[in-house]
Amino acid sequence: MNWDQLLSAKRWGYEDKYIANHIDARSEFQKDYDRIIFSSPFRRLQNKTQVFPLPGSVFVHNRLTHSLEVASVGRSLGRMHFNRMLKEDSEVEKKYPLISEIGNMIAAACLAHDLGNPAFGHSGESAISHYFAEGDGKGYKDTVSPQ
Repeated sequence: MNWDQLLSAKRWGYEDKYIANHIDARSEFQKDYDRIIFSSPFRRLQNKTQVFPLPGSVFVHNRLTHSLEVASVGRSLGRMHFNRMLKEDSEVEKKYPLISEIGNMIAAACLAHDLGNPAFGHSGESAISHYFAEGDGKGYKDTVSPQ
């Protein structure tokens, strides 16, 4: 893998506006996080219930809240990993200039992890897959034309 190509602060559609070492209030990775926060698909997660047992809490937990919590944990884990790498190799930022952004990269990925998932989250996704692969939904395979 070419990490210099994979980890880039350049963004499609902004190539001519990109300036290396541009000083701004937010990094490109923080802007990615913010783009997700302000997107309509992300906001719609507030209408999807996160399924969980209710023993000690009475509040409604939705997918929006869940995604924000996951992003918070992800950012912390990324930052902890960066600090560990820095402790092991003080030159790590010279080798991988964007490595200090790993917490922001992970946080943005965590925010987006539930976008497009069906109701009832990952368990629901498995149930739907099982229905079409091995259940009554198998019969629909021949009725759908390939694209």
